[in-house]
Formats: sequence, C-alpha cells, structure tokens
Amino acid sequence: MYLQRTLKQDVSCQSIGLHSGRKVKMTITPADIDEGVVFVRTDLSSNNRIKADFQNVRDTMLATTIGLNGVSVSTVEHLLSAFCGMGVDNAVVEVDAPEIPIMDGSALPFVNMLKDVGTTMQGKCKKLLVIKKGISVSDGDGTAVLLPAQEFKITYDIDFKHPIIGQQLYEMAFSDIAYERDICAARTFGFLKDVEYLQAKGLALGGSLKNAVVLDDRRVINKDGLRCEDEFVKHKILDAIGDLSLLGMPIIGHFVASKSGHKLNNRLLKELMARQECWEIVNHYERSDNTEEYMSLNIPSFKILDAVNRQISGA
Repeated sequence: MYLQRTLKQDVSCQSIGLHSGRKVKMTITPADIDEGVVFVRTDLSSNNRIKADFQNVRDTMLATTIGLNGVSVSTVEHLLSAFCGMGVDNAVVEVDAPEIPIMDGSALPFVNMLKDVGTTMQGKCKKLLVIKKGISVSDGDGTAVLLPAQEFKITYDIDFKHPIIGQQLYEMAFSDIAYERDICAARTFGFLKDVEYLQAKGLALGGSLKNAVVLDDRRVINKDGLRCEDEFVKHKILDAIGDLSLLGMPIIGHFVASKSGHKLNNRLLKELMARQECWEIVNHYERSDNTEEYMSLNIPSFKILDAVNRQISGA
C-alpha cells in the first residue's frame, strides 16, 4: 500500500546557517496523517508555524524561503528534498533560527538522520497529482516543464560557461534507491567571486568549503574535489525535488528543466495549479473505479526505508 509516512521518533541536529553563519539547532518530530510538513520557529513565541506549501514561498534568491504572517524560514529545499526522496509526508520541523542548517550543502545528512530513526507508515494512502496535459514556464534562457508520464521522471540540463561545468544533462526515474544512490549527496555550488561579493554584502556568511563546492575561474578549489563529475546538475535535481515537493503530494509526470532554478520551479507549480485541466488528484488505492489507467502508474515503494525499519525493529 502506498501509505503516508512519518518519523518513528524525534531526531535532532545542529549546524551552521548558510546566511547568518551562526549555529542553528533543528529537531524533526513525527506528525499526524495529512498534516504535511510544518516548520516551527522555536525562537519565536507566536505566529511561528509555517506550512510547507508552494503558496507560502516568499523568496527564491539563493535558496527557497517560505513565510507566513511575517515569519520566514529559508533554505528549506535540501530538507524537503530528503523528505521526498525518503517518502516522508508528515513531519514537524522545529528550528531556532530563520533558516535550516546547511550541513554539508547536500541532502545526505538529512537522509541519514531519517534512516537513523526510521519511519512508520500511517493509516491513510498518499494522494497523487497526475499530470494530464503538458504545462511549461520560462524565464530568459530557463524553462521548466511538466509532461504526462506513468511515473515521476526528471530530465535536467545546465550550461555554465566554466571549464569544469559546461553543459551537463541528467535523467532519472524517481525512486528512493535512485535518490540516495545518485542525487542526495550532490552539494550546492558557487563561484568564488560571487561568494566574496555576497559575504561583503552580509549574505552567505556561513558559506564555506565545508558546505559547498566552490570554483574559481579555472577549477574546483575544494581540496577533495567533486563527489562525482556531474555533481552540479545532480544538485540542481536535488533542489528541484525539494521545490516541487511544496505541492504537498507526489507528482506523477515528467519534469523537464533547462537552466531552471528555485524561482522558475515555484512559478511552474503556481501555473500548474491554476490550470486544472492539466492535472488530476487521485488516490491510487482508493479510487472507486480503479481504472486500468491509474492501476498502471509506477509508484515508488521506498525499499530503503522499509529495510531500515526492519533493522531498527530487529525483525
């Protein structure tokens, strides 16, 4: 059964905030069925709950920031990507600062946290948003498209005028196995001249070689180099998975992006939901008709977490 999931127990971490450069403590706790992902600013006493929702996106410069009632949390995309990659639907994220800790600049630490505590299936099926007609948005050279497909697929290409990056294209059919093996360890990246400029402006104060791939005009300056030669495009996919998860339910469709980013990803969701003829929300196992069309959808099974749960329970 394609059931909703939450964590089995609380899990905490502490790391530098990308923007402030200060230590940020975060605790993720289980949540009820249909609650979704909710961020709670524990450093504030009121109006401190923000639902992870594409309509709550307030800023997309450098990272995805969500906000409500004048309160915001930034750099949510890596954690949301890990939730999506590991099949977690419902969680409360308590954070004592206006940003999520950056960790190593990838989603791998968050994936490991989820695996450490395990997840539990809840007594209600996930809803799915099935793409029925193609839809696209563009911004300058960038495009983001959702097309009908029998599963969640991603095709992403980037083109940077840099000798180490250049043109990169990556395609994947989404599953938790593919996500953990190929995507979640890809780190955010930036250029040394941009980092220096941002920090001079009081931005990205926590950015360092410990949490980002940094390039000068010719090379990667991180001592240990890249984790894989296509780490750049894979990190863009990591970000996109997190951004698209703000829809609040898994997408069944083919996401095709070229030179896209947080801003365009969010625009795509807004345009999609405004065009109801382009999608249908279904419950794969509770449809009264159970037509062949929907029974043939390829739904991820989240085998990694099922195996981890068996280990944690001693089965």
